[in-house]
Amino acid sequence: MNLSDIQVRKSKSESKAYKLSDGGGMYLEVMPNGSKYWRLKYRFDGKEKKLALGVYPDVSLALARERRQDARSLLAKGVDPSENKKAVKAAKFEKSENSFEVVAREWLASHMANKAASHREKVIRRFELYIFPWLGSKPIADITTPQVLDAIKRIEKLGILETAHRALQTCGQVFRYGVQTGRALRDVTADLKGALPPSRTEHMASFTEPNDVAELLRAIEGFKGTITVQCALRLAPLVFVRPSELRMAKWADIDLETGEWRYLVSKTKTDHLVPLPRQAIEILKEIQGFSGHREYVFTGGHSPLRPMSESAINAALKRMGYDTKTQITGHGFRAMARTILHERLNIDPHIIEHQLAHKVPDTLGAAYNRTKFIAQRKEMMQIWADYLDKLKAGAIVIELKKA
Repeated sequence: MNLSDIQVRKSKSESKAYKLSDGGGMYLEVMPNGSKYWRLKYRFDGKEKKLALGVYPDVSLALARERRQDARSLLAKGVDPSENKKAVKAAKFEKSENSFEVVAREWLASHMANKAASHREKVIRRFELYIFPWLGSKPIADITTPQVLDAIKRIEKLGILETAHRALQTCGQVFRYGVQTGRALRDVTADLKGALPPSRTEHMASFTEPNDVAELLRAIEGFKGTITVQCALRLAPLVFVRPSELRMAKWADIDLETGEWRYLVSKTKTDHLVPLPRQAIEILKEIQGFSGHREYVFTGGHSPLRPMSESAINAALKRMGYDTKTQITGHGFRAMARTILHERLNIDPHIIEHQLAHKVPDTLGAAYNRTKFIAQRKEMMQIWADYLDKLKAGAIVIELKKA
């Protein structure tokens, strides 16, 4: 039976909270202190959820029913009413549930939940700086192609073309989400193909010639700095992981007995295994006496409870006289290993790509598997470490390029 205004008004508090149902999942929850809350119970993606509809008497029975209907309309479009409510609240000022900003924040919550927090923050910051001021308050269905182009062109005029391209791409994803949830008719960014000049892809600076690598390794060996940065710098070319993964390395993930380092790849959210060559194990044992009782292998200079600075490796390279924009950067050790392992040491590219933790489908279309080519990768990592030792010692005769 549906509730009546009299029932709601005359409901009295009891020693325990109780509910009065109005049907359709909506009920009034009467608390022991006399407060009365409108709630809606619903299911989304197979999970039972609750939505707060307001407090009686500020929200009357009639208004609560209107809000119930609004929530059910969103559910019919495949939108979670709770996420929509959060998105509207995050928009900071009153807007309709169909505004571009609300839809964009919903898309961020649902489609980027498994992405790295740093990546999510970059995307939402890009929206807040360059898109929401111009399109945020407009109903997504009313936004036209010229309006999107105007916002994107503003970014281009700031001289950050790559950001303009990324903003246009994510706007398209929001529009497609709007189409899927019944709040936009089409992705208007589809008409903007070619509207921006192509962006120039800048690769991370790296050395791929053996004579340059040999000189770099000798410079690293002679580097005078803290033991943390010394060891991290010596380990970086041996394991060629992403700089963020090196600085965040934890002792709990490293087994020096088996020579294995296992962790979750920050970029792809997949498990990864790094077979540790003998030289890497020696470096880790060297720093173990310094940080082995801590969580992180490479602890911060100001706080031993935190990892070292994300700029530590590049700062060390600069101190050694290297230009991190044109010569070598912390991330460049990956390109260095990938190129030389294949071109100089004749290692199968598939084995290299798996060790780089890239998503490489196999012949059956299966996704990257951290256990693939383990034996070959262990052998490769030791071959690579031995090769670097010979380069550093000058034991390998390097044919210099003719002028």
